[in-house]
Amino acid sequence: MTEKEWMEEVKERLEKEESFLKKKIFFSTGKRVPYSFEVLSYLNDKPEGKKIIRYETDLLVFQKIDNENWKPRIIIEGKINSVTTHDAITYSQKASSHKNVHPYLRYGILLGNRKHYPLPGRLYRHGAYFDFMLSWKAFEPTEEEWRDFLDIINNEIEYSEQLEEILFHSHSKNRKHYTILHRSLYLKEYDVVNPDPERHNPKVRANKKRKDNGNETL
Repeated sequence: MTEKEWMEEVKERLEKEESFLKKKIFFSTGKRVPYSFEVLSYLNDKPEGKKIIRYETDLLVFQKIDNENWKPRIIIEGKINSVTTHDAITYSQKASSHKNVHPYLRYGILLGNRKHYPLPGRLYRHGAYFDFMLSWKAFEPTEEEWRDFLDIINNEIEYSEQLEEILFHSHSKNRKHYTILHRSLYLKEYDVVNPDPERHNPKVRANKKRKDNGNETL
């Protein structure tokens, strides 16, 4: 299975969740979303010549305002089997670029078919602009993995809406007067039924590491 086929399956399953329809939340794969808005010229003080550059997204979660207007809420990068240091750096930079254009956007990465390997350390180190990371043992998530995934998506939609409020409605008379903002850290470890004993053996693990231009791939 390719990553595009896998993300399409994830999208189709998300679309079956009726709770999203009530919030006017929809999903799309392969949609090109702007990451750069360049001004080429000005008419007096008004930007006149403009150029919009877009990245293709693996999975886009967006909210419809009406039949024609919508807002991106979450972008999810999908990666199967392994992820390299180069992948982590590239995806995190894409997240930063998209957020420069959509400052209320939330961004995450979903790993599939990872067997019993956890989230790789290189994602923690180089994924500075990810708001969440998930790793599934197989292509098809367990009930617990899917439930956690849905919880994260619902939470991230809410966070996106809150960010939009505080960024673009700060001068509104009816705005909420927040006095605390705290970015918490949440981690979860699933119980492993049949762990791979080799992954705890440094010598075996070192021999199993594949490298692509010096990038670890486990």
